[in-house]
Amino acid sequence: MVPAHAAGSEHQVPPPGMVDKSIGRVHETFRRMANAKERRRTLSTSLAEPTTVGESVYRQIRSDIIFGRFVPGERLRLDRLRTAYGPSVSTLREILSRLSSEGLVIAEEQRGFRVAPVSVADLKELAALRLLVECPAMEESFAAGDIDWEGRVAAAHHKLALVEGMMLGGDKASVEDWKKYDWEFHKALISACGSRALLETCASVYDRYLRYLMIAVSFRGEITAGEHRMLFDCALRHDAPAAKAILTQHVSECVARTVQDKTLSE
Repeated sequence: MVPAHAAGSEHQVPPPGMVDKSIGRVHETFRRMANAKERRRTLSTSLAEPTTVGESVYRQIRSDIIFGRFVPGERLRLDRLRTAYGPSVSTLREILSRLSSEGLVIAEEQRGFRVAPVSVADLKELAALRLLVECPAMEESFAAGDIDWEGRVAAAHHKLALVEGMMLGGDKASVEDWKKYDWEFHKALISACGSRALLETCASVYDRYLRYLMIAVSFRGEITAGEHRMLFDCALRHDAPAAKAILTQHVSECVARTVQDKTLSE
């Protein structure tokens, strides 16, 4: 895959000055037009509220695995899970089997369940899979996106940029918010692709990728914030080829940084 800065690339990354001016105009418009209703608005791809206790507990355990509250490889003892989350053992078995099918839990015959381990090889595979599904979704979304889509992208980037600004100022407490708003922004970019199946696939892959972000990937400072600004500018211009090049660079350099930091086993 060709990075955005490669020599001779047909789709060059836009100059920083152009990005900053476009973003400034859109954020100013967004601040003037936003109201309470818009601020509460969620994307159409958001999950509905859980309707059963089992579904609620499934989401809690899933979130706790993704956000690193369970250590990779940790044994998931049913008695402890029942004490912590409340449902019956049979319900917990169903939940853990469901999480196993998603690659977040390992089911071991006669030995129960444990949290899926992490490795550099798995991160690289997830990164490649993310690009494989997210780039076509972004291309379709950029082609079909209307003014409402642009508003969703602007709102998502506005929140992400604020959190990144706090982190650049030294606020270490905003990391979990950053990961949340990072996904909201990337989800907004692909939200007009027109395929629920593709959106669900992207969300599933991103959740597994997000787990690595929480466990091992550090914030790359202005580099990351700058890549997000460039993706936002590409969205406003509906420039999918440039956006795909930037996303490829964005994901690939996250993986390279993690490998360089040696925070994961091979």
